Amino acid sequence: MSPTLAKAATVSAILALTLGVVPALAGDPAPATSQAQAAPAARAPAPAEIRAGYERMDPLARSLFWTGEMEINPADPVAGPRAAQALRELGRYDQAAEAASRTLVAQPANYDALLELGRAHIARGQAFYGIAALEQARALRPDDWRPLSLLGAAYQQVHRPEDARIAWNEGLRLSPDNPDILNNVAIGWLTAGDPAAAETLLRRAVAQPGASLQVRLNLAMAMGLQNKIAEAEQMLRRDLPPEQADRNIAWLRNRTGTVTPAATTARTWTSLQGS
Repeated sequence: MSPTLAKAATVSAILALTLGVVPALAGDPAPATSQAQAAPAARAPAPAEIRAGYERMDPLARSLFWTGEMEINPADPVAGPRAAQALRELGRYDQAAEAASRTLVAQPANYDALLELGRAHIARGQAFYGIAALEQARALRPDDWRPLSLLGAAYQQVHRPEDARIAWNEGLRLSPDNPDILNNVAIGWLTAGDPAAAETLLRRAVAQPGASLQVRLNLAMAMGLQNKIAEAEQMLRRDLPPEQADRNIAWLRNRTGTVTPAATTARTWTSLQGS
């Protein structure tokens, strides 16, 4: 049994910028500035208030904006990681990894780009290729829990459970009861086929102020996989629209054998949760 997390999935586009010049015209001698039409001025990066406004927009709008900012200045220390984050949220994991990698070519120690590269590779199921970046991030900021949480997920994906446990424990030492770390540890237990252990951790996670919708959905899954369908259904109907909740409940009933496979068209937990 290997349930997976929900991932939002949609499309993104890349902005293209075309610059042109007008050739100089023959004529009487004139100052150099009047002999030719000046080339259009290079587009400048957006001001801080515009950038801040885009941070409140949906992933598609953010991916377009930040990719455009990268085109203006490939060495922009903010645009690359922001573009990678938005692309990852859209489910465009390969493009997210590429955006983070482009930033790291110019700035090998860009901390946010290192984290985003790790996240993108984990999301695309190729965590091995993100481990070096996450280990570098951990070395740069040994007191930050984020690279440790991500390293645990990456190690778990490449079948290094002991290294995952060490990374997660260190992350929890730095940030006790952090819901993101607890969620990642719980997913490790779910992957190992122990939903009861996962439920214990997820209950701790959802009790924290920063717990996300994803954590609550994973708790519902952990309970449902133990045949606690009524409790799981109550949580799902509180957090999801009716049709999505129906599909997830059908999936849980199918997985636990309370209905026959033919009674539902549910495919996987990941495909049903929604964003």
